Amino acid sequence: MAPQEISARVLEKMKKTAEDFLGEKVTEAVITVPAYFNDSQRQATKDAGRIAGLDVKRIINEPTAAALAYGLDKNGGDRKIAVYDLGGGTFDVSIIEIAEVDGEKQFEVLATNGDTFLGGEDFDNRVIEYLVDEFNKDQGIDLRKDPLALQRLKDAAERAKIELSTSQQTEVNLPYVTANASGPKHLNIKLTRAKLKALVEDLV
Repeated sequence: MAPQEISARVLEKMKKTAEDFLGEKVTEAVITVPAYFNDSQRQATKDAGRIAGLDVKRIINEPTAAALAYGLDKNGGDRKIAVYDLGGGTFDVSIIEIAEVDGEKQFEVLATNGDTFLGGEDFDNRVIEYLVDEFNKDQGIDLRKDPLALQRLKDAAERAKIELSTSQQTEVNLPYVTANASGPKHLNIKLTRAKLKALVEDLV
């Protein structure tokens, strides 16, 4: 299966989700791609849209889309802005120039760079390590050796991270996370936003 066909499957799913939400057919799309995509990658993305049954109106850079979403095209004057994109596994920074040309705003990505091995997953892993260490101190059991417990911790760590974006403290509560000869063990650990910041300080 060609990469375009795999991308098309994803776009078909997104098209269906949009149609279900809007209650009408979706036939056109503007698709965003990373700023570092070359012409052949952009064309492949356009082809994927066509395979998915979409009339692709434009392919635009993700940082440009972010700037548009925040209404930065509405403010007057020419300027340069930095757009930070921290995804699940990558981190990118793009410098965009917004200039008015013949009464219309034009966006140009001047430079983009980043770390393809830094993202939200790294933050989750720091939380998991902390929870594992705390549980080990309290119960004398290393959850790193228990794949099922680790999966539950992974889900809980991501939830906790999301909760801490809007609150100062959360509780990670995993009943029956594991068991030993004395019976089932429960994990219940408070995590504060300050602690999360300390755990990931060297990443940001």
